[in-house]
Amino acid sequence: MQRTLLADMAIKFCCFSQEPIDDMDTWGESIENLFCSKSGQMAFQEFLKSEYSEENILFWLACEEYKKIKSVPEMISMANQIYTEFVQTESPRQVNIDSGTRTKITDNISEPNLNSFDTAQKMIFSLMARDCYPRFLKSDIYQAIRQGKR
Repeated sequence: MQRTLLADMAIKFCCFSQEPIDDMDTWGESIENLFCSKSGQMAFQEFLKSEYSEENILFWLACEEYKKIKSVPEMISMANQIYTEFVQTESPRQVNIDSGTRTKITDNISEPNLNSFDTAQKMIFSLMARDCYPRFLKSDIYQAIRQGKR
């Protein structure tokens, strides 16, 4: 049953993706290559959703957007949104970071800067690279996408 569900998700992803997946051959080389592709990010997000750990990529993507902010008011607003959704204890999509990093972000949230989430983002990226990415490459969803491309 689970295999069919994941294969169905892969087919849905391939059929409804707005991005070409010509670059998917590089996804298996590194998580960086996977993340350089919008389609790769979407496929990985679907996989993480199936593993109930979608918050990791959502947090990472939010941090990437946060780094692009140019105005202080927008930075403060987005920093608070990221904090409330992903960092604060008992937040809806709390990411798994160490207490020291969480405390440092909490202590500095009233005066955020563009590097406020860097340490936490690196932790989450490392977690995904070590743990989730290898499982993604072995997953039915990735295999179904690869087979659909051939």
